[in-house]
Amino acid sequence: MNTAYSLETTKTKALVINALFIALTLVATMFINLRLPTIGNGGLIHLGNVPLLIAAFVFGRRTGFVAGAFGMGLFDIISGWTVWAPFTFFIVGTMGYVAGLISEKAPGNRLLVNTMAVAAALIIKVVGYYFAEVILYSNWIQPFGSIPGNILQVAIAGIIVVPLVARIKKRVI
Repeated sequence: MNTAYSLETTKTKALVINALFIALTLVATMFINLRLPTIGNGGLIHLGNVPLLIAAFVFGRRTGFVAGAFGMGLFDIISGWTVWAPFTFFIVGTMGYVAGLISEKAPGNRLLVNTMAVAAALIIKVVGYYFAEVILYSNWIQPFGSIPGNILQVAIAGIIVVPLVARIKKRVI
């Protein structure tokens, strides 16, 4: 009976943590952002990648996937970027999963490992959104306009998260 209680507590805790990071990612994307002028296709620079990376580094790849896919996907749906939602779900979910996987599995200095995880997330974001824009705009050139913003988004999140995540992890786990 004690095992069943423990299992239920673990499931409930995971559900609450996932819901919390979905909400934090949504809020950071929605309210802490800068809309870019229409250079190419315009875009948005936001801090939604901060809670996404914290989720991935502290709670693992599954929570990273859930926070990114659902948090930013939900942002797209409720803020008028609906056509982007399926792409965001896949791209940003993959970013969270891969960053969390690298952070969990790669041996070595945590600062270096988490920096590599941010770099992998950056590559996924840039390549993923490039091809999403190719599909949406039927143009191979125009998507280059969003690459600097995508790089800036993930780089800023990495600069914020990587130095802090060890302290956060100590306090939480």
